Amino acid sequence: MAGRQLANKWVKTAVLLSNAKIAAHIPQTKRYNAANLHSMLSAYGMVVIKPVVGGGGYGVIKVTKEGETYSYTAMSKHRSFRSFDRLFRSLSGVKKKRRYIIQRGIHLAKIDGRPIDYRVKVVKVREYWEIRAMVGRLARRGLFVTNLCKGGAMLSASQGIRRSFSGGKVAAKKCEMRKLTVLSTTILERKFPGIGQLGFDYGIDTSGKIWIFEVNTRPQ
Repeated sequence: MAGRQLANKWVKTAVLLSNAKIAAHIPQTKRYNAANLHSMLSAYGMVVIKPVVGGGGYGVIKVTKEGETYSYTAMSKHRSFRSFDRLFRSLSGVKKKRRYIIQRGIHLAKIDGRPIDYRVKVVKVREYWEIRAMVGRLARRGLFVTNLCKGGAMLSASQGIRRSFSGGKVAAKKCEMRKLTVLSTTILERKFPGIGQLGFDYGIDTSGKIWIFEVNTRPQ
């Protein structure tokens, strides 16, 4: 049973941020506007903007600031600008009128130069939640999004952690993702009764910290 659907990324993120343990694993996230984009680029140098409603990596754009140069990458398209105003005007044309959020960019661990993240899927069976899958998603060469529908390759979570870090990290990182999944699921179900399945998108950065990027109620 699919259960209740929640498409709005901002709403789900706001609920998870209410818990201090979970909030420590969520990259800073703000509503999309010029002031927020400018301040987050100044603070982090890289952000990801994504539609409030959407999935499959569609509409996700990486935006960077290096010195006085502003750039964005949308799929394989890359553009650079010498001013923030020009960047923002160009982004307005790309994102059209869809509502977006801005999330701090995370430098993911990589395999052969390709970023990898993880999908953990949980399903409610009667009154219990079961973890049904924990897989790694390796970006297609040349892309920053890892979605399988965009050419990403699937491998087991153990393989992904072993190849991007070491075999000695596998058990601990998988255990941490399970604990974060269980706690987050409890929080979301309390706020949104009737959800029946969830897909958590995790990333592990180059220092080994685990991040929660988003939660889907209709995981692919």
